Amino acid sequence: MPDRNGENPVYWPIASLTEAYRQGRLSPVEVAEDVLERIDRLNPSLHAYLVRLDELTRRQAREAEAAYRAGRALPLSGVPVSIKDTYPLAGAVTTFGSVVHRHNRTRQDSGVVRRLRTSGAVFTGKTNTAEFGQSATSDNRLGPEAGNPWDTTRTPGGSSGGAAVSVAAGLASVALASDGGGSIRIPASFTGLFGFKPTCGLCPDEGGLPAMSDFVCPGPLARRASDARAFLGALLGRRLSRASAGRRLRIAWCPHPEGRPVDPGVAATVSAAVASLTALGHEVVEIALPLEGWNEAFGPLVLAEEWRERGDLLTRFPDALSDYVSRSLAAARTLTDKDIAAARAAHRRYRARIATLFETWDAIATPTTAVAAFPFGKRPKRIAGREVDRLWGAFPFAVPFNVSGNPAVSLPCGLAGGLPVGLQLVMPLNEDERLLDLAEDVEEAVAFDCRPMGEAVLQPAGEPASRAVRAGEIVSGTGSPGPQSSRTGGIR
Repeated sequence: MPDRNGENPVYWPIASLTEAYRQGRLSPVEVAEDVLERIDRLNPSLHAYLVRLDELTRRQAREAEAAYRAGRALPLSGVPVSIKDTYPLAGAVTTFGSVVHRHNRTRQDSGVVRRLRTSGAVFTGKTNTAEFGQSATSDNRLGPEAGNPWDTTRTPGGSSGGAAVSVAAGLASVALASDGGGSIRIPASFTGLFGFKPTCGLCPDEGGLPAMSDFVCPGPLARRASDARAFLGALLGRRLSRASAGRRLRIAWCPHPEGRPVDPGVAATVSAAVASLTALGHEVVEIALPLEGWNEAFGPLVLAEEWRERGDLLTRFPDALSDYVSRSLAAARTLTDKDIAAARAAHRRYRARIATLFETWDAIATPTTAVAAFPFGKRPKRIAGREVDRLWGAFPFAVPFNVSGNPAVSLPCGLAGGLPVGLQLVMPLNEDERLLDLAEDVEEAVAFDCRPMGEAVLQPAGEPASRAVRAGEIVSGTGSPGPQSSRTGGIR
């Protein structure tokens, strides 16, 4: 496999990869074969993929090769892209992360999958996710949670955890993920990636999974801002270009949103990255922003939709559901029409209140998460000496901007205890391109290497077989994830 300075092409910028294809120095077919070999070797220990698409992968790679030879390549022709398994893909099993749907072969692509297909992407498989995308980790009852390539005893976050692992471990160049309450930005922070949540409504997903519909956004998990820009352009059907140096911005730096605690190592790493904003010429002011109140809308509206779409599963398949989904549906059952109406009103008020912040500030900066990646099943109970709630304590800083609808990005800014840390940047509604420009400026200033300590991963002895299979089927069986103690180390 040809490489650049010893680096596998799957790690190259999309622009460099497609230019190599265009010049005939590299073939989409050989890159696809290399990615499939890496999936063969690494997925049994990382569990990034739930569903393999090898036949489709090879066919799309051949089509991309022919397109380059004919001079009619598309924006993502030959680029290996993983698909989160909450997105329907024509002819493939789509589990939505649930045992209930383990044999669900969907007939049509959802809207964003269709746009990626028509942009020439090569689909590498469908990635591991929390059941129905409902958790900030990636556990489900289909098999083991995806393992963080930086330390495979730890979570990559969620619900787009498998998507993040596929990119961080070099099993795809970029991933299609979704963010309804931080599900792109949390995994980006935990795995050292660039995760972009567009303005709510910018990238519609016709025929997609109805879940968190008031808040969810399709978007990329990538290694760098330029790749996220190329990917977002494919979803929007237009080329996005980096602007030349922009004006000086007023940036509100909020190190402890809502007064919540942050791990000292994470806090120090993010603070150092924020200093780069000042070095870039921007005015940065530390301030306590009024971000509280988001859960008055978020919780009830998410639960109301879950009950409307999947409430019947609580009685039809009670033993097949994850504990998290079972508890959510049980809580959803108690909601009244009055509760939902109050949540709708709270949502409108919250969006209006956050919009007023951008009358004073051009951008907001916060930590993406309160901690770095934690061991499987061990959400922190205390952070920086203070008790936190189990549900949101580790990652409360992303979801406010799902409720407000603003574009938000997590970019890797360093390490804390040997694990990646993310800086979150937020801008006004529909300022997505300007946010990408700012994030890329910071990315260049920080110069974080997103590869998890090298390339070689070996499957640990006694590790359960991967739950992904070649024919596009999920393996049978409804057992919960087995012991996690067999996962040791990371990509070293």
